[in-house]
Amino acid sequence: MAQHKPPFTLETAHRKVKAAQALWNTRDPSKVAQAYTPTSIWRNRSTFLRGHAAIEDFLTKKWEKEKEYRLRKELFAQQDNRIGVQFWYEYRDAQDSMIWKRCYGIEHWTFAADGKMEKRMMSGNDVVIGEEERWFKDGADVDSVALGEADFQGQ
Repeated sequence: MAQHKPPFTLETAHRKVKAAQALWNTRDPSKVAQAYTPTSIWRNRSTFLRGHAAIEDFLTKKWEKEKEYRLRKELFAQQDNRIGVQFWYEYRDAQDSMIWKRCYGIEHWTFAADGKMEKRMMSGNDVVIGEEERWFKDGADVDSVALGEADFQGQ
C-alpha cells in the first residue's frame, strides 16, 4: 500500500484506497500492520491504539470474531497527504454463525511522506442483515457489486 505517496491526485488516491481494500481483504494482521508507520495512531470506533504491535493484535482479535469478512472501500475525498474513505463490510458473527452483519463507515487517513499511513480515524456502525440482504457473497468481486440503494428507500 505504501507505493502510492503523497501528495495524492484523484487517480493516485483512488489506487491507494483500492490497494488498502485488497490488503484488508487478505485478513492477514501482520501484513496489514506493515502498511502503517511504526508509531501510527488509530481510532477504531471507541478503541484507541498506537503502533504495529497494537494494530496487529487488534486485527487478530477482530478477524477471530468477524468470520467471512469482505470489505469494500471507496474514495470519498483527497487532499495533499489525506484521504477520506467510505466503506462497507460484511461478516458472519463468530458467536452465532447464523447472524450476518454489515458495517457502514467512514475513515480519515493521514499519510507520511513514504506513503505509509500515520493516522487512521474510523467511525462505523454495524447492522444485522439477513442472508438475502448480503451484498458480498458467493465469491463475488466486491467492486462489481451494486451497493444497496434499496437500503435507503423510504428514509
